[in-house]
Amino acid sequence: METKGDHSTRSRPDNPVEELYASCRGLAFSIAYRMLGAVSDAEDVVQDVFADMAGRDLSEVRNRKAYIAKWVTNRCLNILQSARRTREAYPGEWLPEPLAASGEQPDELAERADSLSYAYLVMLERLTPVERAVFLLREAFEYDYEEIADIVGKSVPNCRKILSRAKEHARTPSPSAPAGEAARMRSALVTRFVAAFQHYDVEALLELLAEDAVLITDGGPHVRAAMRPLTGQSRVMKLLSSRKTFAAMRHSPPIITDVNGEPNAVYLDQGAIRAVCCFMLTPDQERILQVYIILNPDKLDHLARKQGS
Repeated sequence: METKGDHSTRSRPDNPVEELYASCRGLAFSIAYRMLGAVSDAEDVVQDVFADMAGRDLSEVRNRKAYIAKWVTNRCLNILQSARRTREAYPGEWLPEPLAASGEQPDELAERADSLSYAYLVMLERLTPVERAVFLLREAFEYDYEEIADIVGKSVPNCRKILSRAKEHARTPSPSAPAGEAARMRSALVTRFVAAFQHYDVEALLELLAEDAVLITDGGPHVRAAMRPLTGQSRVMKLLSSRKTFAAMRHSPPIITDVNGEPNAVYLDQGAIRAVCCFMLTPDQERILQVYIILNPDKLDHLARKQGS
């Protein structure tokens, strides 16, 4: 007869890699997703990293989080270097893949909303792969410079310079996810925007958009979209209020739901996800500064899978 003590002993993972996977999978995905801006690619990196660890002696690993971060970051750096030409040849603007609110990142540090917001991911696209790695590891995951230097294979002084350069390249303050009353204000503003968009309400759009508003669309090779960002309130409003543009998004009102940790709009057509509209607000949370419309179906598969599960 199996005693309670025997059961608890047997239920413990005998494989150190399995134990590491159970405790650090969320952290690994969080780093990979922020580095790559693609859910499926991030999931592949996590699986590949832990598969490569099988059979390795992990007894000498003292800092598990730093160890995982090093493996994941370097794998992502390799992917980003090889993907550069692909993204340069991408038709139109390349936007990150939106992430469904799924609670699949249990690590509290990795789950920080301010580094998960969609506007934050767009900001990261301005950085080189190494700048992005150093910026994320320091600003989002709070690794010290000695750990970062070991992870990216640079000296501590060099990492400090890279971070300074990354902040300059980012140009704007890192967009922060609102909380409390600010989050409610954001939700109300997004709701007003999608209603104005749905009804071609020019006056309401003018009231909601900042004067220096920017609209970026991503249709990829499948859906027709603007090839370049549109800048300025009048240009953005004109496109949004056109009855010919984005007609497929107006079949039914969107669902306002958490995407990348914030209220954003998901557009459905006969139950299928056709578009996701994400926003960056002005610092006072009173107007919309940037609008991102993701139309490429390849980047909506993850949301569709979450919806169907």
